[in-house]
Amino acid sequence: MTCTRLTISRASWAVLALVAGCANPERSRDVANPAVSGAVLAQQVCSMCHGLGGTAVSPNFPNLAAQTDVYLVSQLKNFRARQRRDPAGFEYMWGLSHALTDAQIDGLAAYFSRSTPQRQRVEGKAERIAAGQHIFEQGLPAKSIPACAGCHGDKGQGNGMFPRLAGQHGDYLVKQLTVFQRTDERSDAQTIPTGAVMKTVAHQLGREDIANVAAYAQAMPNR
Repeated sequence: MTCTRLTISRASWAVLALVAGCANPERSRDVANPAVSGAVLAQQVCSMCHGLGGTAVSPNFPNLAAQTDVYLVSQLKNFRARQRRDPAGFEYMWGLSHALTDAQIDGLAAYFSRSTPQRQRVEGKAERIAAGQHIFEQGLPAKSIPACAGCHGDKGQGNGMFPRLAGQHGDYLVKQLTVFQRTDERSDAQTIPTGAVMKTVAHQLGREDIANVAAYAQAMPNR
């Protein structure tokens, strides 16, 4: 009888501890609770895909570390409004973002924009990186494509609504450039001037151009 009571007591404490943890905003994964801060959501929820400091291990998910806060806010609000429809985005982000408050979005953007990117291995081949550097720094005048650095910064650091590209996974950049080029799934291509610019620029890029500039952008912090 004593053993049974002890077992029940321990089980009860375990349940109470679990409930208490879920109710504690400082450790919560409840994306529908406005009391949970953006920083906590970044650590408890977003980190599962994007890494604790915003450097994602998987190339399926974008790096968010040191991304511009203006860009992060705009994209989170686009996801929340279900205006951004690229498959890799809405499959994960529509559900996670639909209940976020403006304060939480501001907190998430502040957390990741202030995070320091981790050093990553270079994903692309040397010849692609060299070709991509030419596009990034000089553009392709024959195709009326301007230098990426003109909007995204000479080091790919981003500039307000123009996102940081330096250190972004090459595979992710290829996917997003292809989305801009071939679809209208990025709502910002229609509603935000920076997106409209990308729609025009990406349309002129060939597959090799896209692969090359993505390889260079990913390697930038490691150069």
